Amino acid sequence: MNWKTITSGIMLCAAAGTAGAVGNLADVTVYDRAQGRTLPVYQYEGRQYVVGKPGNEYQIRVRNRSGAHVLAVMSVDGVNVVSGETANWSQTGYVLGRYQSFDVKGWRKSMERTAAFFFTEHENSYAARTGRPDHVGVIGVAMFRKKAEPEAFIQRERLSDSRREAPGAGSGAGASAESSAPRAALDGVAGTLPAPAPQMAEKSTSLGTGHGRSEASRVTYTSFERATVHPEEVIAIHYDTYSNLVAMGVIRAPQIARPTPFPGQFVPDPR
Repeated sequence: MNWKTITSGIMLCAAAGTAGAVGNLADVTVYDRAQGRTLPVYQYEGRQYVVGKPGNEYQIRVRNRSGAHVLAVMSVDGVNVVSGETANWSQTGYVLGRYQSFDVKGWRKSMERTAAFFFTEHENSYAARTGRPDHVGVIGVAMFRKKAEPEAFIQRERLSDSRREAPGAGSGAGASAESSAPRAALDGVAGTLPAPAPQMAEKSTSLGTGHGRSEASRVTYTSFERATVHPEEVIAIHYDTYSNLVAMGVIRAPQIARPTPFPGQFVPDPR
């Protein structure tokens, strides 16, 4: 069975460098559209984090690093960004050509439009407003390679001595051709994406992703047969406010110089 997937209609230039990028089969970055910059990634206890600013729109940039087509099944806050289903990696996603990049700017509403992603309070997130608040605060991308079609070869014909000596007899060089591989059914095994970091009592309201303004984003349907049932790579990027990430220990707060009552021994002359 072929899974119906979506392919981007525009080839985008790869971003210069991979600062803030996460992943191996693909580079995944979070780009703050209000600030006009790729958000830096902070590593903490085996997870990747970015700082989100409430109210700012953002987009997820995916760049295929391989020389073959790949499928990116994407979730935000535990929700599939294309179908709106509670996410698992057997669902639909975006197909990218070799070394292609694509900016996913929002929740897909049709083949023509999306509703913009923006950072907002947890309770105002699309996931929470649709009754799925448990995985708010994480972006997930499950990467699949395309199944390679096996090659079929025509056996080189073995000629008898008489045929070799016959006038006009050819050399018998064989030709090769590719056959259409059978379309194997996929089991569609569900897999939950990593959950966000546990909340701490001293933290302020955490961030989620809202359902924003409508904007144009055209894509087309294509078919894609996965090489494996399980993804080759699952990329997870967690996000929250700066103050919350400081409280969690993800970001070290800058040290503030505090006055001391006895800094010296005698009274110096003024400058």
